[in-house]
Amino acid sequence: MTSQPSSSNTYTLPTTLHPQSPSRSWKHRLNILKPSASNDVPTQSGSPLTRGPTNGSAKSKYVPQWWKVRLFRGMINDLRRRAPFYWSDWTDAWDYRVVPATVYMYFANILPALAFSLDMFTKTNMSYGVNEVLLASVLGSVVFALFSAQPLVIVGVTGPITVFNYTVYDIMVPTGTNYFAFMALVGLWSLAMHWVLAITNSCNALKYVTRFSCDIFGFYVAFIYLQKGIQVLTRQGSNEGFYLSIMVSLLVLVVGYMCGVIGSSPLFQHYVRVFIKDYGTPLTVIFFTGFVHIGKMADISLETLPTSKAFFPTSDRGWFVHFWDIRVSDVFIAIPFAILLTILFYFDHNAQGTEFPLRKPAGFHWDLFLLGLTTGVAGLLGIPAPNGLIPQAPFHTDSLCVSKVVSDPDEEGANKGHVVTKVDHVVEQRVSNLAQGLLTLGTMTGPLLVVIHLIPQGVLAGLFFVMGVQALEGNGITLKILFLCKDSTLTPASEPLKRIQRRKAIWVFVAIQLIGFGATFAITQTIAAVGFPVIILLLVPVRTFLLPRWFRDEELRVLDAPTASPFTMVSVGGNYGESDSAEESAGGETEGGVVVGKEDGDVGRAERGEVSEGSSSGGRRVKRRESWRGERGGESIEMEARTGMNRRSASRQSKD
Repeated sequence: MTSQPSSSNTYTLPTTLHPQSPSRSWKHRLNILKPSASNDVPTQSGSPLTRGPTNGSAKSKYVPQWWKVRLFRGMINDLRRRAPFYWSDWTDAWDYRVVPATVYMYFANILPALAFSLDMFTKTNMSYGVNEVLLASVLGSVVFALFSAQPLVIVGVTGPITVFNYTVYDIMVPTGTNYFAFMALVGLWSLAMHWVLAITNSCNALKYVTRFSCDIFGFYVAFIYLQKGIQVLTRQGSNEGFYLSIMVSLLVLVVGYMCGVIGSSPLFQHYVRVFIKDYGTPLTVIFFTGFVHIGKMADISLETLPTSKAFFPTSDRGWFVHFWDIRVSDVFIAIPFAILLTILFYFDHNAQGTEFPLRKPAGFHWDLFLLGLTTGVAGLLGIPAPNGLIPQAPFHTDSLCVSKVVSDPDEEGANKGHVVTKVDHVVEQRVSNLAQGLLTLGTMTGPLLVVIHLIPQGVLAGLFFVMGVQALEGNGITLKILFLCKDSTLTPASEPLKRIQRRKAIWVFVAIQLIGFGATFAITQTIAAVGFPVIILLLVPVRTFLLPRWFRDEELRVLDAPTASPFTMVSVGGNYGESDSAEESAGGETEGGVVVGKEDGDVGRAERGEVSEGSSSGGRRVKRRESWRGERGGESIEMEARTGMNRRSASRQSKD
């Protein structure tokens, strides 16, 4: 609802104007004409409806007060929205896409985990190894597959947490501190901080996170992958094994990257492309693990992945950490480290994508609560804290996309009739995440550990290169740099960045992002590496408050974009600057991510966690309408998902 002020007494506008709406009680009809506490009044017929100066909701007569924190509200509403879909999260798994997605994510998760285990094994004096990293992946997968509001998120050991762990080791171990006890205290402090953030609905601040900071963080993660690959190779020495490892890593990079290219190309039949895309990377690792034993290469000694006894820690200790075996001063020294870890997880785990047509509601507050739980448990077990994986989490969602071949609407003349592949929907379920976690648990058995021990470190270095290149390829910074390097006369007019009149604005925007990346990457090369989450967090206010002072609004709309669709961001109150849209599409006002209005529209019910007709979850399926457009760098994303919604809000009717 929108209005203009006119007098001291104002009247609320009926929120349901549809001619087929059921009759209301006489009290409800009288309430329509009652004076409202807000300054909203209906405009004259035919005039556009605009938002008045009030922050109150004319429907709920509630004026938000920022100093009042409604404890647990975000978590409760996350559960209320997601609970009706819990049963369908299991029944919807009866789809073929779940099988290749499970196999693909098992290898896509375990192979980087093995590479990270090698990195931590070397830099923490064998404190962490394969079993610790595998168990961390199992913990995250099982907990989030069973209980989270976003079960498609793959949780495991990331590059940033690897940097965090061995940097803490370098700082604390020389002081004589019990490393595992200290990390357990860091995990417990971080658990408390995660829970405070979740209980106080602090995830609402995520609405201010845009592609600007996410692209910088993704750029940083990509270079961390490349750096780790180089470090793995440089530890091979300078003999024949070193040169063979370099050759094998480059071959893994070329073949693994080509598998991804073929998967999105018009080459071969559709089912062949899908097979190569799903299984190309694991088959590449398997092939080159055996390739090094062919001919004279079999006589060259190569470093392989170190493993330990099945289901036992790498070092001589038990799984439960005696966190009390530590100095009292270290209990308080662990607090700043826990703050940095919490900042990292708060930002990293909640990264979302706009490119997937998700239809089930998300829940950031509840998932942050679960993330705190896994962080504390990981500390007590002496394993790395699991977190949302980039780029594995988007890869998982992409592997569950069901595509269809349709006619290309842009083809005319002789090329008319050409077909293209279009994503139809995503198989949103919990089975693939749970299954890949259980497969990872099986990897900790003796026979599979023997097989893992055969993987040459050069292959793992090549895997790092593949992930780094793939992450760079789709990054917004890379796309903008490529646009700036192109011949403008050969750039198609449909390129969104061409709509920016000031080409200097693109250069400045990219330069700012590169400065942010440089600062983040530089600090990770020093003993102060644990402080890099602070730089990532500071990028958010830079984008929100500083960039609009120089960049024009229309420029920022092209250069930047929200991290997720309005439907996904309902849990945190919608995207920054899109609150009006969120309210309209929900059929009422929003407050703290919760729809306050009491309309009975399909979308309004969806935002409140209620259900409508046709659900496979034993109730009725929510119908929603989502229409949004996101533009970033060289990409233009348009998405519309319609399943039948009556337009209830007055502002929408005025626009239509």
